[in-house]
Amino acid sequence: MKQTGDLNLVKKINKTIVLHHIRTDSPISRARIAEITGLTKATVSSLVNELIESSLVEEIGAGESSGGRKPMMLLFNGMAGYAIGVDLGVHDMLAVLTDLTGKVIRENRIQHHNESVEQVTQLLKTTIREFIETAPESVYGVIGIGLGVPGIVDEEGNLLFAPNLGWENVPLQSQLEAEFGLPVVIDNEANAGAVGEKQFGAGKDTANLIYVSIGMGIGAGIIIKNELYRGATGFSGEIGHISIQHDGPKCRCGSLGCWELYASEHALLEQAGKELGREVDLETLLTKAESGDAGVIKLFERLGYYLGVGVVNIINGYNPEFIILGGRLAGGEKWLMKPLLDLLEKRSLPHPRKQLKVEFSELRDRSTVLGAASFAVTKFFASTTVSVERN
Repeated sequence: MKQTGDLNLVKKINKTIVLHHIRTDSPISRARIAEITGLTKATVSSLVNELIESSLVEEIGAGESSGGRKPMMLLFNGMAGYAIGVDLGVHDMLAVLTDLTGKVIRENRIQHHNESVEQVTQLLKTTIREFIETAPESVYGVIGIGLGVPGIVDEEGNLLFAPNLGWENVPLQSQLEAEFGLPVVIDNEANAGAVGEKQFGAGKDTANLIYVSIGMGIGAGIIIKNELYRGATGFSGEIGHISIQHDGPKCRCGSLGCWELYASEHALLEQAGKELGREVDLETLLTKAESGDAGVIKLFERLGYYLGVGVVNIINGYNPEFIILGGRLAGGEKWLMKPLLDLLEKRSLPHPRKQLKVEFSELRDRSTVLGAASFAVTKFFASTTVSVERN
C-alpha cells in the first residue's frame, strides 16, 4: 500500500509540473516538456493525455520541425473554467471574472458606505452571485472565489481585524462557502496585490519584490525568492502601521504616528478637505491636478514626500530588487514620483538603493483583484492534479 501511495504522489507531482509548463510556456510540444523536466517521453505523453481528457489542455496542430517529424503543439485551455476575484475596499469593491489564465472577462466596481458588516457582506454575495449566473458556459464552470481584504486574515479565512473598515472577527470564508458551495480563498489585499504583480504585472521577472498597496490605508505584500512571505504567524506586511512619528496622532490600530496617517488616500483627502473647505474625492483631486491646480498639485507632492519616508524604511529594512506602488493613488504618479525619488536619494542607504527599481503599478488598482482571482485558480489546480471531475 505504501508503494502505491508513493507512486500516486509522484504522479501527482509530475502532472503538476507538466501542467505548469503547458500553462506558462504554451504552445509547447511533449518532447520539449520532456526535455525541460527530465521526465521520460512516455511519462509526459501519458500525463498530457490525461490533461487533454480533462479539457485543460488541447492540441492545436503541428509546430516547426527541428529536423524530424513536426511536433504536435499543446495549448492550455484557459476557458475550461472561470474564477471570481474581489478586492474589498473601505468604500467600494472591485470584482472581476477571469478565465484560468487570468484574462478578465467581466469587471464591476460597486460603491458602498460600510454602514454595517451585514450590509457589505450582502452586497458582496449579490455581486458574486451575478458573476456566477452570467459566467460563460465551460467544462468546469466557476471554479472558485478569491477575496482580498484590507486587514488581518487567519488560515481559516476569518477577517480578524480590519481597522479602516472597523471590522473584527468576521468569518468571511465560511459564510461565502456556505452560500455558494465553491472553494473560497481570502487573504490580505496587499498579499493579493503582490501576487497579482508577480503573475500579471511588472514583477514577472523579479524574485524579490515588495508591493505597497496605497488605499485608504497602506499595506505591503512581500515576495522573497519568488514566494509570498507571510511571517511567523501569517500576518506580515502591515507596514502602514510602522510609526514614522513617535508622538504623532492616534491611528485606528491603536498606535501613534503610523505611516498611513501621512501617506494614504485617506490622508490626502483629509488634508484636501481642510485646505479646500469641503469634502472631495480622489477623482476630483486628480482632475484638478491634471488641469494645473497648483494647490492640489502641492497636496500630491506632499503625499509623495511622505510615501518616500516609508519607502526608505522598506529599502533599508528589506533590500528588495523592486518596489511596486499600487492602488488608486497610482493615478497620481506624475506628481508623486519626483518628491518620492528625491527623498530616497537623500535618505536610503546607497548600497540597497543601487540596483533597486521603484515604480508605480501598470495594473493600477487591479493588482489585488487579479491576485485574488489567481488564488482561486491556484487552489483549483492543486485539486485537479489529483483527480478532475467535470461539473
